[in-house]
Amino acid sequence: MADFEYFRAEESDQFSFFRIPKALFTEKEFASLSTDAKLLYGILLDRISLSKKNGWIDSDGYVYIIYTIAELQELLRMSHTTVTKLLYELDSVHGIGLIERYRQGNNRPSVIYVKNFVKRSRGKPVRYFASGTPETGNPDCKELEIRIARNWKSGTQKNRSPDC
Repeated sequence: MADFEYFRAEESDQFSFFRIPKALFTEKEFASLSTDAKLLYGILLDRISLSKKNGWIDSDGYVYIIYTIAELQELLRMSHTTVTKLLYELDSVHGIGLIERYRQGNNRPSVIYVKNFVKRSRGKPVRYFASGTPETGNPDCKELEIRIARNWKSGTQKNRSPDC
């Protein structure tokens, strides 16, 4: 067992922390989210301030972030599959709708818009790929099963579109 020291008064402000909104744990509409997905949302919220400082704001005034799955894997110490599942829990196509991800193509990381968990959207803005075509999502992917357990369950996977 490691022997850690107590905090002294002058040391208590020296660390930065990820902040996870309390509403994610107390509000019924977020009850279906796993604790890991709530943690990931807190991490994505933290990245917004860096994006704003770097000027990553689209033409509509929305702040976006870029966080690769590899970066999230390293930070959370989770597999690619698990991180992808957590992003699916949060996204607007497969999950609760706290984030929207848009592929940029050409092996570039996805742009992520983190949504405000307090405010309800009046209308969904249409985002565009770099090619100029609108992002609409794949309708075949809306019924995608999201794996609940950390480990794959035995059995065969359902066939689905390669776009998923």
